[in-house]
Formats: sequence, structure tokens, C-alpha cells
Amino acid sequence: MKNEIMRMERITYVDKGVTKLEDFNLQVYEGEILGFIPVNSHGLEELLSLFQTNMPLRNGYVYYGGEMVNSWRGPLRSQNRICVIRARSCLVEGMTVAENIFVLRQGFRQEIIPSDMLRKQLAPFLKDIGVEIQADTYVEKLSNFERVVVEILRAVVIGQRLIILEEISTLIGESKLRKLYEIIRYYASQGFSFIYINLHFDELQQICDRVVLFTNGRIQKVISKSEMHKGVLDKYTEQYRYVVMHHTDEKKEEKKKEEEIFRLDNIIYGSMEKPLDLAVCKGECVVLQCVDSMSYKNIKSVLMGDIPLAGGTIWVKHKKGKVLYKDIAVVQEDLTTNMLFPELSYFDNLCLGLANRVPGVCHSRKIKASIKQEYKEYIKEELYLKHIDELTEKQKYQLVYMRILLQKPKVVFCFQPFKGADLVHRMYIWEQLEILLRHGIAVIIVSVNLADSLTIAQRLFRISEKGAEEIAKDDIDSMKNLKKAGDM
Repeated sequence: MKNEIMRMERITYVDKGVTKLEDFNLQVYEGEILGFIPVNSHGLEELLSLFQTNMPLRNGYVYYGGEMVNSWRGPLRSQNRICVIRARSCLVEGMTVAENIFVLRQGFRQEIIPSDMLRKQLAPFLKDIGVEIQADTYVEKLSNFERVVVEILRAVVIGQRLIILEEISTLIGESKLRKLYEIIRYYASQGFSFIYINLHFDELQQICDRVVLFTNGRIQKVISKSEMHKGVLDKYTEQYRYVVMHHTDEKKEEKKKEEEIFRLDNIIYGSMEKPLDLAVCKGECVVLQCVDSMSYKNIKSVLMGDIPLAGGTIWVKHKKGKVLYKDIAVVQEDLTTNMLFPELSYFDNLCLGLANRVPGVCHSRKIKASIKQEYKEYIKEELYLKHIDELTEKQKYQLVYMRILLQKPKVVFCFQPFKGADLVHRMYIWEQLEILLRHGIAVIIVSVNLADSLTIAQRLFRISEKGAEEIAKDDIDSMKNLKKAGDM
């Protein structure tokens, strides 16, 4: 008989008058790895909070470790010993690996921290999972893979029997991800339970015992191990698969060779073994898949001009030297948080990229009217009157991409543009990128995880400390066909 680690029964949760979870039911068993696909993100953030904190419920019951911890009558316990591992680290910077794992826990009462003892305590844990991490390394110097491993170890040491991982594959390269799967399986065999939140069914198939589909605050479908095949998901992902196939088939059409507008010429940085050469043409989408987090960090720094080059030249439209802001646009990670300014109006946010080309643009009524007329196909008139905080997630995405279109750069760097977006918003991001490409703007996507970027890619490079390897067109087409056949 399976032991139940957590059960949420008929949960209804309302926040500020909006129902976030309705008639929500979920069971997680001891030693289970449960896959979790948020088809849309409505209620997901509240659910993650509810796992850890017993907030007031409109209806339902929550059981953890065989005990009722929350109900509609009122919480019986304030916090649950559940770990949530996300893109943002929960480790304390300025402290070592061993200190984060052993010192920052209840019951540690020593005033003098015995470093040797902590190292000895950590050693058997690392040996069990076959990972080498120095106990006295400060956590801010860890790679993403090492950071996630340390957070798992910390959860294990303090007895958090349920560990939730959200979109971890956007942080960790393929080889390290396989090692992480081994670690998860090991601790599952020791009785720890995992919820693995990911949008790609093919990844969940590799590691999960069951998979659930989460839509509009409810569980729509529970897929057992024996049912994990494509047909089970067709009903729930029909629109997503249609968009994937449409974009993939469209990219098969041969297009005439456009002029080159961006080039990395014999670029050398860090400890690269061979120079990086990359040429991008007008209206072309090139994807740079980084094999690990360090490669991602380095190539991002090169493109942003944050680190000096050991050799080589960056060219933009045959102009050598520093990249001009008017010729380059950037889409940062988590753009709805990092690229919008609530203190500015909608129109001011829209025109931020244009300010370098047209000084005083925000103060000219004539220019404002011209912009509104030109972009009325994309932007509804009423949006200009809204405060940034009043916009939906989709409207925030649109605002940033329309800002780039208005700027009219030669090339846009997109750093993990699909990170944190649910299926609905990922489809919308594809549409926005297609608009940029149709207007002749080159798109360079830099990402760790290839799954979503592959759909729109015309060329693909794998980036590592050794250099860049271009993937042959036939291999890209094969990967796309596999995605159409088996991915969500």
C-alpha cells in the first residue's frame, strides 16, 4: 500500500475576490516523482504558496505527513516542511555551502561554527549522490546545477519530505540535467517525494511516475506511467500542437538570402578553445543553445558588452566596434518583471527604445498620434489609458515586443524568452517574435533549454567553453519532427 505524503481535497482558494483554485484535488505519495504541467498559470503561484503556507481556504482540506494541517475552518499549522526550488535561489549569499545546509536549520545552537565538522557532515551526502562540491565554497560562486543540488541537500537534511522543482530545465544544461535526474531518483528511493513542474511532456516522461495537467486552477487529467503517450494529451494541447506544427512547417519554406546585418568575427573570451564565428542575416532567427549555465552567462556577457574580449570583433551592419543602442534591442529574462516601469505611462514604456532615435518623442502630440495610428493593428486604443499594473500578462508581453518593433533595431537578443511562461503565453511569444522577423529584424535567442526555441529556429548553434558548433539543417529538421510527434 502506498503511503500518502500530501493530499489536497476539494480545495477552493480565493484571493482578493478572484477564485484561484476551485475544487482542486491532488495526492502525492511517498517516494513518488509527480510531473506537473501548468497548461495555463492561473492559480499556480497561489498553489505553490499554499504548499508551504497554510493560508485561509474557502473550502477543502490539506493533509501533510498523515496529519490535517489546514481546512476551511482555519489553519491548524502555519508552515509545512516543504521545499520549493525555483529560478531564484533560496540560499543565503555570503555563507558557504556547508553553512547553508547545516547551520541555517532549526536545532543548530552552536555559537562557534566548526568548519571541519560541517565538512565531515556534508561528505557522506555528496558521496551518496556522486557530486563534488567544496563545502567551504560561497554559494554565490556555485553554478546553477550546484545551487539546485545544494538546495535539495538542504531540504533532505532539515527533513522536508516533499520537494518541488519549478522549470529547472531552463537553468541547467542537458548533461547536468541527466545527473540531476539521477539525484532525484536516488532520494525518491529513500522516501522523499518530488513534484516536477515542467511544460514539456517528453522531459517529464524521462523521470516521472505520474503526470498531472493543471488548467484554470484545477487538475484536468492524471496520466499514469502506462498512459504516457502522445494521444492522451491531444484533447488538452490541441491548440498548442497546431501552433507548433504551423511554425515548424512554415520554417521549411526556402527563403531568399538576405543581407548580413550582425556578425561575431573570431570572438575569443574566457577559456574558449577556438574562436566563435557567427553571421546573422536580416529577418533570420538564430538560436544559441548553451550546454551549461556558465556558457550561458559568458555568451550573454559578450553580447551585452559586459566583459572584455580576448580577441575578435563585433560588427553591426558592417560597423565595427561598440554596439549602438539604436541597432540592438534586448529581451531580458522574466521581461514582465524586468523590462516594464510602473512609474511610467503605457505610452512612455512603449517609446523607451525609440528615445535614442527621436529625442522628445514622449512630449510631441503629433508623434504620439502617428505612433498610435501606425500600431493600431496591434495595440488597442484603451491600453494607452491603463496603468502598467492593470495590464494582463499577455498585454505586458505585447508592450515589450511592440517597444522593440517601434525601435526598429537591426537585431534583437532574446535571453530565455519562454522562461516562466505557460503554454498559452508561449504561443503568444512565438507570435510576437514572428512579427519582428516579418519586419526584417533578426532574432538571436540565447537559451539553455532548446525545446521552445527549436520551433522558431532557422539555424542552431551549441555554445560551450570549447566554442560554437553549428547543427546541420537536416538535424534541425529531424529534431523538429520529433517535437511535432512527441512533445507538447
